[in-house]
Amino acid sequence: MDAVPGSLGPAQRDESINKLKSEHFDVLVVGGGITGAGCALDAATRGLSVALVEQRDLSSGTSSRSSKLIHGGLRYLEQFDFALVREALRERGLLAHTIGPHLIRPISFLIPLTSRLWQRVYIGSGVLLYDLLALSSKHPFARHRHLSRRSALELMPGLKSSSLIGGIIYHDAQVDDARYTIAVARTAARHGAVVATSTEVVGLTLANGKVVGAKLRDVETGNSFDVSATKVINATGVWIDQIQDMAGPAGIKVEAAKGIHIIVPGHCIDGDTGVVVRTAKSVLFIIPWGDQWLLGTTDTAWHLDRNHPAASGADIDYLLEQANTVLQRRLTSEDVVGVFAGLRPLIQGTDEDTTKLSREHAVAEATPGLISIAGGKFTTYRVMAADAIDRAAEGLGHAVSKSCTAEVPLIGADDWGQWKDSASELASAHGLDARLIERLLWRHGSRIADVLGIAESDPALKEVLPGGRYLAAEVVHAVRHEGALHLDDVLARRMRISFENELRGISAAGHAAALMADELGWSTEKTQHEIALWTDRVAAERIANTAPDDDAADAARREVTDARLIVDVDS
Repeated sequence: MDAVPGSLGPAQRDESINKLKSEHFDVLVVGGGITGAGCALDAATRGLSVALVEQRDLSSGTSSRSSKLIHGGLRYLEQFDFALVREALRERGLLAHTIGPHLIRPISFLIPLTSRLWQRVYIGSGVLLYDLLALSSKHPFARHRHLSRRSALELMPGLKSSSLIGGIIYHDAQVDDARYTIAVARTAARHGAVVATSTEVVGLTLANGKVVGAKLRDVETGNSFDVSATKVINATGVWIDQIQDMAGPAGIKVEAAKGIHIIVPGHCIDGDTGVVVRTAKSVLFIIPWGDQWLLGTTDTAWHLDRNHPAASGADIDYLLEQANTVLQRRLTSEDVVGVFAGLRPLIQGTDEDTTKLSREHAVAEATPGLISIAGGKFTTYRVMAADAIDRAAEGLGHAVSKSCTAEVPLIGADDWGQWKDSASELASAHGLDARLIERLLWRHGSRIADVLGIAESDPALKEVLPGGRYLAAEVVHAVRHEGALHLDDVLARRMRISFENELRGISAAGHAAALMADELGWSTEKTQHEIALWTDRVAAERIANTAPDDDAADAARREVTDARLIVDVDS
């Protein structure tokens, strides 16, 4: 086992590539989002030989662009999807208390009421049912409460008094989705999974009509090679058709629905709780995000570039318009600090309204040896993974134990109870701000020791990057242990500077790139190329964010070269 458990640094990647070339695997998982990482962990903890390949970065798609919630899906009760809600609530308890307590925090939400009787009865009954369904979990959350108008406004002064006559408070949980996904992948590696990012599936290998492996390309070098596997799991989300088409007849069809979110500074909204407001098209969440606010989401069909979905000016205006119906201080585009857009992979239905497509997952094996999994929610990734590996186990020819991931804590959860209240002590010991240490604890858990160890090795690594939220040591840690290979891996997913800072990481890019260059041996030309790519990305996204529609936003975003395209620059 590595000195640092589950390390995904450059040396580990080289080793993984060599294993992919030389070993046979029970299961090859394609896709490094939360579902794929969950599949790799589930298989590894059952004693199966498993490899995970991802053409870009871990959580580079949907799994880094969610509403950052671990929840049961209160609104699905209106669709009478009680089984889905019960399952999600059970998982919410497991994830928040056993599996990833260092990455998940409880959060409250206020539902403003505008009718004195029927809403309080109707919505109150739904929230009561939500709490009752949660009783199946061994880890209950706080129960809901009914509030008067005065009590609701005391809790959330930033709401217009005219927007409610009372309210109901209920509880769910919040997560940094990208960091959670990375933790799952690292935990899989800790249990023996081979993990290789920047590794693209360019074809599937078939023998006698059965998928028996894949043709891979190392995106960093351009080298191609084959990998042998008894079963291949297609966990690529909105790209599921692309992999299925390599084998022949399609299994699962999905549609992509775009959801965008915006970030505004904390002073823009006065309050101590999240807010949920129903809109004509979807549901608006106003969510505390550290000392900022996260607002989302939209739910619209998307038929353009799936690699880099773009938020248009129309999307942003829609969210601002909906928020301003209930907020006392009017928000404008000038208040928006950051924006991100993601695509939900929804199992294809007959209704064109994507909000009515099922969030439940499906597993299919249309071509023998190729198992596709799609749908579901971030919260239920563990259940999805177990179902996919159960299906794979049927064709392995030997007994496979049942899923045990409900009892497998993620990296950083070890001894969390002894670490979670240690911010002041650690800040004093290391000469760092207590608030910065608190952030580190809720991002790394007990593995904060690894980050602080790096920080202590060089005074320069104790410096705070421009933007005021992250240590230079975190950049080095991201490369050495978290699989970061490009500047956008760090700024967009390991740190989230891309949407938390009004400059979207531009001010930190040079410093972060220099630190990565030292770790990865980049030349001056390569370093400048990475900085230029990030600068171009930010510029393109800003243009997209003022575009009048999806087509114009997509065209602007497509102008930027992907960091993982091989270019004639020394590496």
